[in-house]
Amino acid sequence: MDINPDPPRKSGPLTLAIDIGGTKLKVGLLDQHGAMVAGPNRVDTPASPTPQAVVDALINLTTPLGHFDRISVGFPGVVRGSHVLTAPNLGTPEWRNFPLAAALTDKLGKPVRLLNDAEVQGLGVITGKGLECVITLGTGMGFSLFLNGRPAPHLELSQHPIHKGKTYDQFIGVAAFKEVGRPRWNRRLRRVLACITTLVGFDRLYIGGGNAKQVDITLPGNVELVSNEAGITGGVKLWAKALDPIFAGLG
Repeated sequence: MDINPDPPRKSGPLTLAIDIGGTKLKVGLLDQHGAMVAGPNRVDTPASPTPQAVVDALINLTTPLGHFDRISVGFPGVVRGSHVLTAPNLGTPEWRNFPLAAALTDKLGKPVRLLNDAEVQGLGVITGKGLECVITLGTGMGFSLFLNGRPAPHLELSQHPIHKGKTYDQFIGVAAFKEVGRPRWNRRLRRVLACITTLVGFDRLYIGGGNAKQVDITLPGNVELVSNEAGITGGVKLWAKALDPIFAGLG
Protein backbone atom coordinates (compact mmCIF):
# COMPACT_ATOMS: atom_id res chain seq x y z
CA MET A 1 0.00 0.00 0.00
CA ASP A 2 1.25 3.48 -0.90
CA ILE A 3 1.71 5.89 2.02
CA ASN A 4 1.20 9.58 1.32
CA PRO A 5 1.75 12.60 3.57
CA ASP A 6 -1.10 15.04 4.03
CA PRO A 7 -1.47 16.88 0.68
CA PRO A 8 -1.38 20.66 0.62
CA ARG A 9 -4.85 22.19 0.92
CA LYS A 10 -6.32 23.24 -2.39
CA SER A 11 -8.95 25.84 -3.09
CA GLY A 12 -12.26 24.06 -3.30
CA PRO A 13 -13.31 20.71 -1.79
CA LEU A 14 -11.15 17.59 -1.78
CA THR A 15 -12.91 14.38 -2.80
CA LEU A 16 -12.01 10.93 -1.51
CA ALA A 17 -12.72 8.68 -4.51
CA ILE A 18 -13.25 4.97 -3.83
CA ASP A 19 -13.30 2.30 -6.54
CA ILE A 20 -14.55 -1.08 -5.27
CA GLY A 21 -13.74 -4.01 -7.53
CA GLY A 22 -13.99 -7.76 -7.36
CA THR A 23 -10.19 -7.99 -7.49
CA LYS A 24 -8.87 -4.68 -6.10
CA LEU A 25 -9.96 -1.85 -3.83
CA LYS A 26 -8.57 1.58 -4.78
CA VAL A 27 -8.77 5.02 -3.21
CA GLY A 28 -7.41 8.40 -4.23
CA LEU A 29 -7.74 12.04 -3.26
CA LEU A 30 -8.93 14.46 -5.95
CA ASP A 31 -8.88 18.23 -6.14
CA GLN A 32 -11.89 20.19 -7.40
CA HIS A 33 -10.80 19.67 -11.02
CA GLY A 34 -10.45 15.88 -10.70
CA ALA A 35 -6.65 15.83 -10.55
CA MET A 36 -5.25 13.26 -8.14
CA VAL A 37 -3.33 14.89 -5.30
CA ALA A 38 -2.76 11.76 -3.20
CA GLY A 39 -2.79 8.05 -4.00
CA PRO A 40 -4.01 5.97 -5.58
CA ASN A 41 -3.67 3.42 -2.78
CA ARG A 42 -4.59 -0.16 -3.61
CA VAL A 43 -5.13 -3.47 -1.87
CA ASP A 44 -6.53 -6.82 -2.94
CA THR A 45 -10.25 -7.19 -2.33
CA PRO A 46 -10.66 -9.39 0.78
CA ALA A 47 -10.93 -13.10 0.02
CA SER A 48 -14.22 -13.10 1.91
CA PRO A 49 -15.58 -9.73 0.74
CA THR A 50 -18.33 -9.17 3.29
CA PRO A 51 -19.50 -5.58 3.79
CA GLN A 52 -17.60 -5.32 7.09
CA ALA A 53 -14.37 -6.67 5.59
CA VAL A 54 -14.55 -4.33 2.60
CA VAL A 55 -15.39 -1.26 4.70
CA ASP A 56 -12.54 -2.04 7.12
CA ALA A 57 -10.09 -2.40 4.21
CA LEU A 58 -11.24 0.92 2.75
CA ILE A 59 -10.73 2.69 6.07
CA ASN A 60 -7.17 1.34 6.25
CA LEU A 61 -6.47 2.57 2.70
CA THR A 62 -7.95 5.98 3.38
CA THR A 63 -6.21 6.84 6.65
CA PRO A 64 -2.80 7.79 5.10
CA LEU A 65 -4.38 10.19 2.60
CA GLY A 66 -5.14 12.97 5.10
CA HIS A 67 -7.96 15.52 4.99
CA PHE A 68 -10.90 15.38 2.56
CA ASP A 69 -14.34 16.99 2.42
CA ARG A 70 -16.57 14.45 0.69
CA ILE A 71 -16.59 10.89 -0.63
CA SER A 72 -17.46 9.30 -3.99
CA VAL A 73 -17.88 5.54 -4.34
CA GLY A 74 -18.09 3.32 -7.40
CA PHE A 75 -19.59 -0.09 -6.58
CA PRO A 76 -19.72 -3.21 -8.83
CA GLY A 77 -23.43 -3.92 -8.79
CA VAL A 78 -26.84 -2.31 -8.63
CA VAL A 79 -27.10 0.57 -6.18
CA ARG A 80 -30.21 2.54 -5.39
CA GLY A 81 -29.86 5.72 -3.45
CA SER A 82 -27.37 4.99 -0.68
CA HIS A 83 -27.90 1.21 -0.58
CA VAL A 84 -26.43 -1.77 -2.42
CA LEU A 85 -29.03 -4.01 -4.07
CA THR A 86 -26.82 -6.55 -5.81
CA ALA A 87 -23.12 -7.43 -5.77
CA PRO A 88 -22.57 -10.23 -8.31
CA ASN A 89 -18.79 -10.44 -7.80
CA LEU A 90 -18.73 -9.83 -4.06
CA GLY A 91 -21.67 -11.93 -2.86
CA THR A 92 -25.16 -10.53 -3.24
CA PRO A 93 -26.76 -12.23 -0.19
CA GLU A 94 -24.36 -10.49 2.22
CA TRP A 95 -24.58 -7.13 0.45
CA ARG A 96 -28.30 -6.96 -0.33
CA ASN A 97 -29.78 -3.69 1.01
CA PHE A 98 -26.51 -2.84 2.77
CA PRO A 99 -26.39 0.94 3.52
CA LEU A 100 -22.86 1.43 2.20
CA ALA A 101 -23.01 5.23 2.00
CA ALA A 102 -24.20 5.52 5.60
CA ALA A 103 -21.59 3.01 6.79
CA LEU A 104 -18.77 5.06 5.26
CA THR A 105 -20.17 8.33 6.56
CA ASP A 106 -20.36 6.79 10.03
CA LYS A 107 -16.69 5.72 9.86
CA LEU A 108 -15.22 8.72 8.05
CA GLY A 109 -17.56 11.55 9.03
CA LYS A 110 -18.10 12.92 5.52
CA PRO A 111 -21.03 12.89 3.05
CA VAL A 112 -21.04 10.08 0.48
CA ARG A 113 -22.37 9.75 -3.05
CA LEU A 114 -22.62 6.21 -4.40
CA LEU A 115 -23.10 4.94 -7.97
CA ASN A 116 -22.35 1.83 -9.99
CA ASP A 117 -18.61 1.63 -10.74
CA ALA A 118 -19.02 1.73 -14.53
CA GLU A 119 -21.11 4.88 -14.16
CA VAL A 120 -18.38 6.54 -12.09
CA GLN A 121 -15.76 5.52 -14.65
CA GLY A 122 -17.98 6.88 -17.38
CA LEU A 123 -18.24 10.26 -15.69
CA GLY A 124 -14.45 10.43 -15.90
CA VAL A 125 -14.25 9.86 -19.67
CA ILE A 126 -17.43 10.95 -21.47
CA THR A 127 -17.66 14.17 -23.47
CA GLY A 128 -21.20 14.93 -22.32
CA LYS A 129 -22.55 15.05 -25.88
CA GLY A 130 -25.00 12.55 -27.35
CA LEU A 131 -25.52 8.93 -26.34
CA GLU A 132 -22.33 7.56 -24.78
CA CYS A 133 -21.75 4.03 -23.50
CA VAL A 134 -19.04 2.70 -21.18
CA ILE A 135 -18.05 -0.89 -20.52
CA THR A 136 -15.45 -2.02 -18.01
CA LEU A 137 -13.54 -5.28 -18.46
CA GLY A 138 -12.40 -6.70 -15.14
CA THR A 139 -13.65 -9.38 -12.78
CA GLY A 140 -16.89 -9.08 -14.75
CA MET A 141 -18.18 -6.62 -17.33
CA GLY A 142 -19.53 -3.28 -16.14
CA PHE A 143 -21.95 -1.25 -18.25
CA SER A 144 -23.22 2.31 -18.14
CA LEU A 145 -25.06 4.65 -20.46
CA PHE A 146 -25.19 8.46 -20.60
CA LEU A 147 -27.34 10.91 -22.53
CA ASN A 148 -25.82 14.38 -22.87
CA GLY A 149 -23.70 13.77 -19.77
CA ARG A 150 -26.46 12.48 -17.48
CA PRO A 151 -26.48 8.83 -16.34
CA ALA A 152 -29.37 6.84 -17.78
CA PRO A 153 -31.30 4.40 -15.55
CA HIS A 154 -28.85 1.64 -14.70
CA LEU A 155 -28.98 -1.61 -16.68
CA GLU A 156 -27.13 -4.60 -15.22
CA LEU A 157 -26.24 -5.90 -18.67
CA SER A 158 -23.46 -8.03 -17.16
CA GLN A 159 -26.09 -10.41 -15.77
CA HIS A 160 -27.93 -10.85 -19.09
CA PRO A 161 -27.29 -14.02 -21.14
CA ILE A 162 -25.27 -13.57 -24.32
CA HIS A 163 -24.29 -17.10 -25.44
CA LYS A 164 -25.52 -20.57 -24.46
CA GLY A 165 -26.80 -19.37 -21.11
CA LYS A 166 -23.58 -17.56 -20.20
CA THR A 167 -23.96 -14.02 -18.95
CA TYR A 168 -21.70 -11.21 -20.14
CA ASP A 169 -19.80 -11.58 -16.85
CA GLN A 170 -19.20 -15.27 -17.51
CA PHE A 171 -18.50 -14.79 -21.22
CA ILE A 172 -16.01 -11.92 -21.04
CA GLY A 173 -14.93 -11.65 -17.37
CA VAL A 174 -11.50 -12.42 -15.97
CA ALA A 175 -12.33 -16.10 -15.35
CA ALA A 176 -13.22 -16.49 -19.03
CA PHE A 177 -9.98 -14.78 -20.06
CA LYS A 178 -7.95 -17.22 -17.99
CA GLU A 179 -9.93 -20.19 -19.31
CA VAL A 180 -9.93 -19.50 -23.05
CA GLY A 181 -6.82 -17.33 -23.51
CA ARG A 182 -6.31 -13.95 -25.12
CA PRO A 183 -7.06 -14.69 -28.82
CA ARG A 184 -10.36 -16.43 -28.13
CA TRP A 185 -11.29 -13.87 -25.47
CA ASN A 186 -10.82 -11.11 -28.04
CA ARG A 187 -13.10 -12.94 -30.45
CA ARG A 188 -15.67 -13.01 -27.68
CA LEU A 189 -15.15 -9.30 -27.12
CA ARG A 190 -15.84 -8.64 -30.80
CA ARG A 191 -19.17 -10.45 -30.40
CA VAL A 192 -19.98 -8.46 -27.24
CA LEU A 193 -19.29 -5.17 -28.99
CA ALA A 194 -21.51 -6.17 -31.92
CA CYS A 195 -24.36 -7.01 -29.52
CA ILE A 196 -24.00 -3.75 -27.57
CA THR A 197 -23.82 -1.74 -30.80
CA THR A 198 -27.10 -3.25 -31.97
CA LEU A 199 -28.75 -2.91 -28.56
CA VAL A 200 -27.70 0.65 -27.70
CA GLY A 201 -27.01 2.46 -30.96
CA PHE A 202 -24.49 4.66 -29.14
CA ASP A 203 -22.69 7.64 -30.60
CA ARG A 204 -19.51 6.66 -28.76
CA LEU A 205 -18.37 3.72 -26.63
CA TYR A 206 -15.47 3.66 -24.16
CA ILE A 207 -13.72 0.51 -22.91
CA GLY A 208 -12.04 0.66 -19.51
CA GLY A 209 -11.21 -1.67 -16.63
CA GLY A 210 -8.15 -3.72 -15.79
CA ASN A 211 -8.48 -6.05 -18.79
CA ALA A 212 -8.81 -3.25 -21.34
CA LYS A 213 -5.05 -3.71 -21.79
CA GLN A 214 -5.77 -7.17 -23.23
CA VAL A 215 -7.86 -5.83 -26.10
CA ASP A 216 -6.23 -6.86 -29.38
CA ILE A 217 -8.85 -6.25 -32.06
CA THR A 218 -9.40 -3.40 -34.46
CA LEU A 219 -11.97 -1.09 -32.93
CA PRO A 220 -14.47 1.03 -34.87
CA GLY A 221 -13.81 4.73 -35.05
CA ASN A 222 -16.42 5.50 -32.41
CA VAL A 223 -14.98 3.03 -29.87
CA GLU A 224 -11.90 3.80 -27.78
CA LEU A 225 -9.87 2.44 -24.88
CA VAL A 226 -9.63 4.62 -21.75
CA SER A 227 -7.49 4.62 -18.62
CA ASN A 228 -8.56 2.41 -15.74
CA GLU A 229 -7.75 5.32 -13.39
CA ALA A 230 -10.99 6.96 -14.55
CA GLY A 231 -12.70 4.68 -12.03
CA ILE A 232 -11.19 6.98 -9.41
CA THR A 233 -10.83 10.31 -11.20
CA GLY A 234 -14.47 10.26 -12.30
CA GLY A 235 -15.42 10.41 -8.63
CA VAL A 236 -15.22 14.19 -8.38
CA LYS A 237 -17.92 14.49 -11.05
CA LEU A 238 -20.40 12.71 -8.80
CA TRP A 239 -20.55 16.04 -6.98
CA ALA A 240 -21.36 18.12 -10.06
CA LYS A 241 -24.45 20.28 -9.62
CA ALA A 242 -26.03 18.64 -12.68
CA LEU A 243 -26.22 15.37 -10.72
CA ASP A 244 -27.75 16.91 -7.58
CA PRO A 245 -31.27 15.68 -8.51
CA ILE A 246 -30.05 12.06 -8.51
CA PHE A 247 -28.93 12.36 -4.89
CA ALA A 248 -31.56 14.77 -3.61
CA GLY A 249 -33.15 13.67 -0.34
CA LEU A 250 -30.63 10.89 0.33
CA GLY A 251 -28.95 12.71 3.24
